[in-house]
Amino acid sequence: MSRAKTVYTCSACGGTSPRWLGQCPHCKAWNTLEETVAEPAAGSGRNRYQALAPGQPVATLSEIEAADVARTPTGHPELDRVLGGGIVEGGVVLIGGDPGIGKSTLLLQAAESLARQSSQRGVEADGAPRQMKVLYVTGEESGAQVALRARRLGLDGARLRVLAEIQLEKIQAAIATEQPDFCVIDSIQTLYSDQLTSAPGSVAQVRECAAQLTRTAKSGGCAIVLVGHVTKEGAIAGPRVLEHIVDTVLYFEGDTHSSFRLVRAIKNRFGAVNEIGVFAMTEKGLKGVSNPSAIFLSTHGEPVPGSCVLVTLEGTRPLLVEIQALVDAGGPSPRRLSVGLERDRLAMLLAVLHRHAGVQCGDQDVFVNAVGGVRISEPAADLAVLLAIQSSLRGKPLPRGFLAFGEVGLAGEVRPAPHGQERLKEAAKLGFSVALVPKANAPKKPIEGLTVHAIGRIDEAVDVLRGL
Repeated sequence: MSRAKTVYTCSACGGTSPRWLGQCPHCKAWNTLEETVAEPAAGSGRNRYQALAPGQPVATLSEIEAADVARTPTGHPELDRVLGGGIVEGGVVLIGGDPGIGKSTLLLQAAESLARQSSQRGVEADGAPRQMKVLYVTGEESGAQVALRARRLGLDGARLRVLAEIQLEKIQAAIATEQPDFCVIDSIQTLYSDQLTSAPGSVAQVRECAAQLTRTAKSGGCAIVLVGHVTKEGAIAGPRVLEHIVDTVLYFEGDTHSSFRLVRAIKNRFGAVNEIGVFAMTEKGLKGVSNPSAIFLSTHGEPVPGSCVLVTLEGTRPLLVEIQALVDAGGPSPRRLSVGLERDRLAMLLAVLHRHAGVQCGDQDVFVNAVGGVRISEPAADLAVLLAIQSSLRGKPLPRGFLAFGEVGLAGEVRPAPHGQERLKEAAKLGFSVALVPKANAPKKPIEGLTVHAIGRIDEAVDVLRGL
């Protein structure tokens, strides 16, 4: 019996190589090639690679009508914010996160809420509004387990259809029969197609099942949500092409030991990226948090050294986050540790603080933390980090109601942050009274209750701070 032909498939991008290589020749990732059985072509070429939508003639861009996309709210404002206003007909959403963080819980709540709404796709025979049809496909649990979770969350489930199946062809047949407006696939890594011989969760199966479900969504108008597993690095498991196929990619963030969860949009063809939704895990499921800034601000009785409030921007939402710093006597090799902030940027900021403000931390251990488990990637946090470090080093707290934001350059200059007016208005609304901002972000009109100090360099910021 002849030996089955094997190829080496990249677990990151799905590319193949006839022999093992240390580095993938397609995506340049290291140690990602795995030996798999070569898959035969699935079906005939024309049927397998049919267009996602009916063929259209070539047209001039200016002549194409650009209408706004109709959206259906999910009943959860925080989820709608991340999605860009609600679900879109024929849209495909991929949501990933750590096990047990709340993906299935949130989607079951959203599915139950959508099942009670009226559909935008036609009316009943008597002219009454047609109710939305929702299908929940579970490949990891049985129907009884889904029903048990629904009872625990206090969901009725009278109009929610459930299918426990992992075979792609049967799922597509069920979608064709039920004609749902909204469908949840939990999860994409458990599905398999009869046209491929590899096991569920393999690169070929995940890629093929996602592509087939995307074609189903585009051709039938059903909005589909795919739940994806994540790797130990936090990325969605499977080939990276999975994120390119879908319209929207959402990530669940947060510690499973904390009651708060963040849902962040990494890609969205129908809305803004880097938008976040904040949820709190309760006995009745995930509930949206209307004032997320309260999560990221500590409740100190009196101001403490090493604490500075930052107004960061997540998508279109200003959030107030407390930055904490601790400077302590170090040994011959002082430590530099940051949680929620870039570690390399912390080392750069300490060098700028020493060179341009005369604050020496070379022999000190420096620890910086963003309260609440939020991850801050924008450079507008630089000024708040440096002021928190300087406050901890001096042992003197910043004034009550103080906040700061701004990017710090290697030359010691403080650069403006985008949407500075929105940041200041949000801070004033929450009762903050003193702000230290770049000169370009100084408001043209006074903001009631807020005193703004505009600075151009980091040494000016330190001087202003000493005078407060």
